[in-house]
Amino acid sequence: MPSYGLEYGTEGGTPNLSQRAAVPTVFVIDDDDLVRAAIQGMLKSVGLRSETFETAQEFLRSNRPDAPSCLVLDVRLPGINGLDFQRKLADEGIRIPIIFITGHGDIPMSVRAIKSGAVEFLTKPFRDQDLLDAIQQALDRDRAMRQQQGELFELRTRYESLTPREREVMGLVVSGMLNKQVGFDLGTSEVTVKIQRGHVMRKMQAESLAELVRMAGKLGVPPRKK
Repeated sequence: MPSYGLEYGTEGGTPNLSQRAAVPTVFVIDDDDLVRAAIQGMLKSVGLRSETFETAQEFLRSNRPDAPSCLVLDVRLPGINGLDFQRKLADEGIRIPIIFITGHGDIPMSVRAIKSGAVEFLTKPFRDQDLLDAIQQALDRDRAMRQQQGELFELRTRYESLTPREREVMGLVVSGMLNKQVGFDLGTSEVTVKIQRGHVMRKMQAESLAELVRMAGKLGVPPRKK
C-alpha cells in the first residue's frame, strides 16, 4: 500500500520539529461515527495523519497545524450544511481544499460545490481509492498554494526593504524607461539612477530586467506611466 504525502527524513528514527510541521493532515467532518472511523482507519493504513470532527463548529474551534491539509466534508451536517460551510470558510479567508462526500447528492449540488472550488464530490458508498486519489490531488493543490504564498511573502519582504525612492525607480524601470528617462522624470542624474537601479536589482534578487518585471507583476506593483 503506498504512503500518501508522508515523505520526510528522520534523525534517529524521529522526525524533527520542522519535519513534523510539514506532515500533511486530512481533516474529516461527518456526523456519522462509523463513517469517521472508517475513513480514519483507511487513512492510517496508507500512512496519512488525520483528525475527525462531528460538526463544523468543532473543526473551527480546533488548533490546526500550519502544514499541507485538506478537508473531507459531509454535505449534510447538524447546524450547517457542507455547502454553506464551504462558503463560510471562503468568507473567513480559510483556504483549504475540500472533498465533499454525501449519501444524498444530486447534480446541481455537485455543480455548486465544484464551481465553488471543491476538488471532488463523491457519493456514498464510494471506493476507497477514489477518495484517496481525491485526497492526494487536494494535498498537492494545497502544497502548491502554500508554496506560492511563501514565494509572494518573500517578494513582499524584499520589496519592503526598498527605500521610497528605490520603489519609484523600480516602478519606472519596469515600465520600460531607460536610466536617462528615469532620471529626467525624477529630476536626478543618470548616474544616480544607475546606482539606485543596481540597489533595486540586488535587494529584489533579480538577475535580469525581465525577472524584475515578473516580480512587479506578482506584487501588483503598477508600472509608472511614461
